[in-house]
Amino acid sequence: MKRINWSLLWSTEDWWTIWLAGILMVLVGLGVISYVPKLPKWSGDITLGLPTEMIPSLLLLGIGLALLTGIAIAVMKKDGSEFGKYLIGFPVVFILAVLAYVLGNETTMRHYGVNDVIWALILGLFVSNVFGKPKWLVPALRTELLIKTGLVLMGAEILFNRILSLGVYGLGVAWIVTPIVIYFMYRYGTNTLAMQDKSLVATIAACTSVCGVSAAIATGAATKAKKEEISLTISISLIFTVLMMIGLPILIKFMGLSEYVGGAWIGGTVDSTGAVVVAGSMVGSTAMEVAAIIKMLQNILIGFVAFFFAVLFASKVENGDQAVRPSLMEIWNRLPKFVIGFVLASVIFSFVLIPSLGQAKVDSILNLTGTLKSWLFTLAFVSIGLDSRFSDMMKVSKGGKPVKLYVVGQTFNIVLTLIAAWIFFGGYFFPLVS
Repeated sequence: MKRINWSLLWSTEDWWTIWLAGILMVLVGLGVISYVPKLPKWSGDITLGLPTEMIPSLLLLGIGLALLTGIAIAVMKKDGSEFGKYLIGFPVVFILAVLAYVLGNETTMRHYGVNDVIWALILGLFVSNVFGKPKWLVPALRTELLIKTGLVLMGAEILFNRILSLGVYGLGVAWIVTPIVIYFMYRYGTNTLAMQDKSLVATIAACTSVCGVSAAIATGAATKAKKEEISLTISISLIFTVLMMIGLPILIKFMGLSEYVGGAWIGGTVDSTGAVVVAGSMVGSTAMEVAAIIKMLQNILIGFVAFFFAVLFASKVENGDQAVRPSLMEIWNRLPKFVIGFVLASVIFSFVLIPSLGQAKVDSILNLTGTLKSWLFTLAFVSIGLDSRFSDMMKVSKGGKPVKLYVVGQTFNIVLTLIAAWIFFGGYFFPLVS
């Protein structure tokens, strides 16, 4: 039996995402971090999107995040020079993230879903594909460290008392449809489309059926997908998320669906949590609340889906489809560790902090950690764009098969989720909850 290598706890990126998120949550809880800048929405004059009085707090935020993440990188690499290299490139990433936030807060564009995350990816892709990526910038592109830390923070927002407000109805939409769509898409991608990169198929299937980027990152790690495959999946997801966020509310009103059914439909199909809230609000306040809770329920499945694919790939896919019983250590090594932090954050906030501190105090903590999460996501998407070139993504696009897989899978998801939403929230089979 192999001895446990405890040094992995401080020498690997996955574990550091848990420590970093934990440090940020503790600092917020203790009041050390009492303010995180949140740029205002604006229209007409772009200078309104970056008030001069907020620049000092933005500088402090950038310095704080740079030092915290930079120390983690230095410890992982066991090389102090990595810290210096990271600090040289980080300001560029941060400035682009601030610009993305400003552009994403323009009220009209934001109403239609073109938010800071979309702009972050656009700006990064523009710089990378037009001007290229200088070598001195490469050490600052820590996409997974940033996004996984943000995902652990997001776990704290999944509070069980809010999720259970919809009872088993929400579970019927989120937990019955999702595995069916994953199975359908994986079989369609590997058999019908005959896609050879099964890790890409799994990543797209999880991204489409669960919760977009978060599931893509987790499943990509579990299946050892290439960086280009994950970037391609995220790009496809973001494009269609905007289209669905605008189109579904229009379709719901045209079909005359209730806010319960419409909200459940949105929550089960639109990939991004932020886009779900925006799309739900276009239908109504009840639709927005139902949609958000359904999406939270789907978010819980991130860990289960990552674990499932870790077992599948270790036991069968990577052995030429010959079933082999993997060791527990192999499954453990393959399981993305940030998923553990994601689940722990949800459990601690739901069952420890709410009973001891009260809902109001927890909400104030989540308000700050949620803003930190948004900044980390924006920084991560800038990094994704800077690290991606269209020529590289075209190589893994396989003649458009990934797009076809997403479109067919999402269409199947839309139809199946509508049926489930009608059954559980239509009022025909179950009484509606208030």
